Amino acid sequence: MPIFEYICQDCRYEFEALVFGRDKAKCPKCQSQKLSPQLSVFAVSAKSGTKTSTGACGSCGDPRGPGACSLGDMN
Repeated sequence: MPIFEYICQDCRYEFEALVFGRDKAKCPKCQSQKLSPQLSVFAVSAKSGTKTSTGACGSCGDPRGPGACSLGDMN
């Protein structure tokens, strides 16, 4: 299931949404469907097992990257 990131053009609310098939996302704050899709930020696992981030966490903005705020070291 793809997760997409959006900014609402009406109220400027930033959010993520699961979008199924031909469904269209709508703002959870104002219900508008005037949305600007955002480039998703994700982590890439290198062969050495280190986690390389492409930017700040899309959910909380933690500069350490996605999952840094809520997931501890799983090793």
